[in-house]
Amino acid sequence: MSNMSDKQINLEDIAEDIRPTIYTQDYSKDDHIDDVKVITLKNHPGEDGDFCELLKLNIDAEVEGLTGFKLVQINRAKLNPRSIKAWHLHFKQDEMWYVVPDDHLFVGLWDVRKNSRTNGRNMRMILGGGESRLLFIPRGVAHGSANFLERPVDMFYFVNKKFDINNPDEKRIKWDALGNEFWSPLKD
Repeated sequence: MSNMSDKQINLEDIAEDIRPTIYTQDYSKDDHIDDVKVITLKNHPGEDGDFCELLKLNIDAEVEGLTGFKLVQINRAKLNPRSIKAWHLHFKQDEMWYVVPDDHLFVGLWDVRKNSRTNGRNMRMILGGGESRLLFIPRGVAHGSANFLERPVDMFYFVNKKFDINNPDEKRIKWDALGNEFWSPLKD
C-alpha cells in the first residue's frame, strides 16, 4: 500500500457535480464596529470549580479599562430557548454584556450612528461558548441576541445610566430590519 499522506489533490480530483458548490471561507472580513470592545477575562480553574473577576471599579465607580464608564446598575436578563430579543438601542446609556462560559448566546450589533466611520456595519458574535468575555456596547449601536439552545440562557449587563421606567432610554428597531436570516445560525 502506498503512502497517501504526501499526495495533494486539486479541484479536478473532485466530482464534477460538486465542483461548482465549493468555495473558500473569507476569514479576512473586518466586521468590527467603532467603539465596541470585547474584553477577554481570565478564568482561574481549580479542583473545586473556577473563579473570574468580571469588573474592577476605582473609587469613583469607574470601570477599570473603560475610561468614563461609571457603573450605576447591574441587570440580569433570561432568554428563553429559541428566542430572539432585538433590536434595541440607547441614546444616553452604554452597557457591557456578560454570559457565563457554560452558556452560549448569539449577539448581533448594528452601527446606526449617522456620523460613525462604521455606520451601517453589523457584527455577529458569541458570548459564553466556553470563554469569559465582556462586550462593551456604546450608545447608538443597536444590539440584540438570540438563544439557539433548548434551555434558557442568563445574560448579565452592566450599565452607566439607571433605568427609569417613566422615561426609558430604550429605543426599538424591528427585529428583522436586517432580514430574519440575520438571526439564524450560519449553516456552513
